[in-house]
Amino acid sequence: MLISQSYRPETPFRDLGPEFADPVRPAAFPMTEPRFVNRRILTRLGLGLLDGAPLAAHLGRLEPLPGAQPQPLAVRYHGHQFRTYNPDLGDGRGFLFAQLREADGGRLSDLSTKGSGRTPFSRSGDGRLTLKGGVREVLATAMLEALGVNTSHSVSLMETGEALERNDEPSPTRSALLVRRTHSSIRFGGFQRHAFHDRADLVAQLAEHVIAHYQPDLVGASDAGAALLGRVVERSAELVAQWMAAGFVHGVLNTDNMNINGESFDYGPYRFLPYNDPNFVAAYFDQTGLYAFGRQPEAVYWNLRQLAGCLLLISEEAGLAAALERFPGLYRDALRRAMLRRIGVRPRSAEAEQALVAAAFRALAAGGEALRWEPFFHDWFCGEASAARALDGPRGALYREAPFTEFRSLLQDFEPDRPERLSSGSFARTEPEELLYDEIEALWAAIAERDDWGPFNAKLARLEAARVAYGFSA
Repeated sequence: MLISQSYRPETPFRDLGPEFADPVRPAAFPMTEPRFVNRRILTRLGLGLLDGAPLAAHLGRLEPLPGAQPQPLAVRYHGHQFRTYNPDLGDGRGFLFAQLREADGGRLSDLSTKGSGRTPFSRSGDGRLTLKGGVREVLATAMLEALGVNTSHSVSLMETGEALERNDEPSPTRSALLVRRTHSSIRFGGFQRHAFHDRADLVAQLAEHVIAHYQPDLVGASDAGAALLGRVVERSAELVAQWMAAGFVHGVLNTDNMNINGESFDYGPYRFLPYNDPNFVAAYFDQTGLYAFGRQPEAVYWNLRQLAGCLLLISEEAGLAAALERFPGLYRDALRRAMLRRIGVRPRSAEAEQALVAAAFRALAAGGEALRWEPFFHDWFCGEASAARALDGPRGALYREAPFTEFRSLLQDFEPDRPERLSSGSFARTEPEELLYDEIEALWAAIAERDDWGPFNAKLARLEAARVAYGFSA
């Protein structure tokens, strides 16, 4: 038996009906060679026993899972891309493969794909994913989870044996199929599609679906649209605050790349900050810096306004406006919490916390290119409990300079949070795990030039050790 007793398939999205997705068939690939398998997530979904031929069948050839939806569904949506509306979007190289309830009876999970073949929304694309793109996404999700960001999880990466032609990287290049887990496949763009076609009935149906399956405490709200928007505003403020604390730049914050659970997903031209730089961009084609690191809160707020515009078909403007007006305050509070968690200290008063967070950002700015983003948090994790380690480490001389006086002084008033975490071997090292561009390129070069997966697997093992050491996720 390769499906455990905790396996619980469900089909709520399929049950929405044909207006929301199109049934499709996966591509037939020459091979399905597993390059990465996330056993921890599979176990949570009751699929921990999948291996060998069954693993290749279900996560490579995408044969339906027992009791799950019988055919993949390419989800319909529209979206603003760099603030230009595009009605020709939708799942163009992926689809919703299955929906499962987590093994503990908890949240609903979606298994969706990337690189699984052409769909009605592929347009001129080939529906494929480069192996390099798959490797980058696996690394992104591992790093983000380690840093406490609400992210999708890479479940599996299969090399599929095709030679792909691409204009922006050396070709031909190897192909891959990624399966990822999110807690919803419903994007802002799903509402935009139905609003574009003036289908208030479908906007209402989708809102009711989201509330019933993802926000059941909102069932019976007098204004379902405003209640839903309020919850999405909360979750989105939390997400962008986590990005900012992690020094993460998503790169393509279009409305079709945001989902209703405030969960980060779809990692194309992402970057992690080498050092504090509000103007740092991830995508070479972001010529105006629209989605630069420091502009991400603004970008998320703009996207929320587009979602609110869709919900005007079913809700009163006053309620939606009130929900949107909460975003700045929610973001400030969420950023304060995210930064405290990254520094590893216990909460105090809001005023004291805000002062510490502001001092931390000033210290990072003062450090300039001499102070990389991630080492700052590594050095000072758990506050005063790490003071000696920070001052004796490779950046100790920098921390003794005047720009860091305020941060060090304020930090003394905060108690360490779970200081036993410092006993991990991760903190015995002088340098933390980072995921900067040059390292990603080096990991890929080993695969591309020598088919050497050793450095990639070793990096994932170190990121897993960091995840456990920080203790931000279960």
